[in-house]
Amino acid sequence: MSRKTTGPAALHDVQALSDAQTHVYEAVASLAVDGRIAHVSDVAQMTGWPEHDVRQALVTLVENGWLIQKGDGFVMGPHDWGLDYR
Repeated sequence: MSRKTTGPAALHDVQALSDAQTHVYEAVASLAVDGRIAHVSDVAQMTGWPEHDVRQALVTLVENGWLIQKGDGFVMGPHDWGLDYR
């Protein structure tokens, strides 16, 4: 699999994420598998972290193109991977 090295996709280097951001991103991704929009309270419950910390991680992930904010929820931004649960 090849990755782009310029433009918005260049920001999607998983090594650039902090541990907190990675856990929050994985929580949003797990909700996305079921077609659900992630809300701060959902992600806080899934990670066991305070809502303030989750909100900070979500904002950073949105700012860097990993996630998209939809109203008061969050969905996956553009990505080059997929999950297959057959």
